[in-house]
Amino acid sequence: MSFTNTPGASDDYAERVARHVPGLRDLHRMIGLLMTEQAPDDGRLLVLGAGGGLELRTLAETRPGWRLDGVDPSADMLRQATATLGDLAPRAALHQGYIDDAPEGPFDGATCLLTLHFLPAAERLRTVREVARRLRPGAPFIVAHHSFPLERRDAWLARNAAFVVAAGVPAEQARSGMQAMREKLPVLAPEADEALLREAGFTDVELFYAALTFKGWVCRKA
Repeated sequence: MSFTNTPGASDDYAERVARHVPGLRDLHRMIGLLMTEQAPDDGRLLVLGAGGGLELRTLAETRPGWRLDGVDPSADMLRQATATLGDLAPRAALHQGYIDDAPEGPFDGATCLLTLHFLPAAERLRTVREVARRLRPGAPFIVAHHSFPLERRDAWLARNAAFVVAAGVPAEQARSGMQAMREKLPVLAPEADEALLREAGFTDVELFYAALTFKGWVCRKA
């Protein structure tokens, strides 16, 4: 679910990410529902940034015939993905690396959650184009990540910090995280995110999820 390669970072990943992402469980349920609209019941799906296995498990539970390929650079996170999948693990092939290490497909759908906001615009565009290249025409692509109006950056980051404090994160840690996001995270404004998806070869770009600093879109390969 996110590109992290820090040893031990996966230990409390599911609990930690749920404190930072509003409605995480429902977000996963939504991607399953949206995928069923266009992906065939026996489809093959690509999950980019699959570490932790949360969306892999949701997708495996949504349709018993879906075959999954999960890609993440962290071996530690992929081990946790296997544990999260449990008895569903045989349904997923896991690949350590980035988009260039993903199978060629063709895939019937793809997801990339809480990952693209780590990539500068040029690398983000290249990554999304590589996803598109691996998809069948008309296949859905579902993304969700930090995206908010940059002219109101401080206000939105303060709201983000207040949310995680309310979820039990120490205030100093929340402020530190907010500052790190402000200085290091190459966030795009929502309109720029949508334009990037279109430039990469996707059409019918629709917003389906908006939760403080996070946005999510569903689109399909042109």
